[in-house]
Amino acid sequence: MIGWLRQHWQALRAALAKLAGQKSAGLASALVIGVAVSLPAGGYALLESLREMTGRLALDPQLSVFMRLEAKRADADAVSARLKADARIAQLRFVPKEAALTELKATEGLAEVVAALGRNPLPDAFVLRARDTRAETLDALATDLRALPAVAHVQVDAAWARRLAALAGLGRTALLLLAALLAFGLVAITFNTIRLQILTQRDEIEVSKLIGATDSFIGRPFFYLGLLQGLAGGTVALAIVWGGLALLNAQVHALAESYGFEFRFAFLPPQDTLAVLLFAGLLGWLGAFMSVSRYLFEIEPK
Repeated sequence: MIGWLRQHWQALRAALAKLAGQKSAGLASALVIGVAVSLPAGGYALLESLREMTGRLALDPQLSVFMRLEAKRADADAVSARLKADARIAQLRFVPKEAALTELKATEGLAEVVAALGRNPLPDAFVLRARDTRAETLDALATDLRALPAVAHVQVDAAWARRLAALAGLGRTALLLLAALLAFGLVAITFNTIRLQILTQRDEIEVSKLIGATDSFIGRPFFYLGLLQGLAGGTVALAIVWGGLALLNAQVHALAESYGFEFRFAFLPPQDTLAVLLFAGLLGWLGAFMSVSRYLFEIEPK
């Protein structure tokens, strides 16, 4: 066991020496890998922040029931009794047309417009919350409420949030496709880098085989080199994502304040940060494994 660990430690040291010896070439490879990995990682961070925000906004969706303009107060009372008897409704609030008009007049810039109309253009309305907030349940409840007499329109306030969630799902699928394509490219980059290293050390590899070195012993430093290149690229990717989110948050903060709420794009949590590093390292190792399997094992002493 100690001998096995010593061999891996020596292979890791050899890989570190090769990586340090590459200098500008190694830095360029890490930068290319970092930029490629940062695209899906940054997109994932943005989507997760937006998903969390929409989840909070859509946590307790409301339904607004608007009466017909010509409806009488008796019609509103009948609808109110019908709504109170519906077990699907958890909370109900009646908004008379007079209160709605007063609130509209208090809105900056609309008082003169309302005064010019000469009459109240707003209907009586009910604002309610459902016990079950699943999309299909809300849609079924809205359909039943539209069939009530004297009801002109029923609006599900969380509909936009469901559309946004659907768009977020589409975005996650697009990110997965992008990540798969970039992963293929990163494996190809590492494959070519390790191939060049193998060809550069061809004579050394032949001598090692002549003195009895096994293929796994010779290939181990190249495996570690691919892994280290991937980890270096993953670190660069995380730095790019962090810097990009910091720049975006500087602008988003001012925009969110103008709407009266606090919002910022959050950096990846620790488990996702580790996953990005491991994913990049795995891609580097895979590229090295494919390259070693293709080129190293074909070299035989002359």
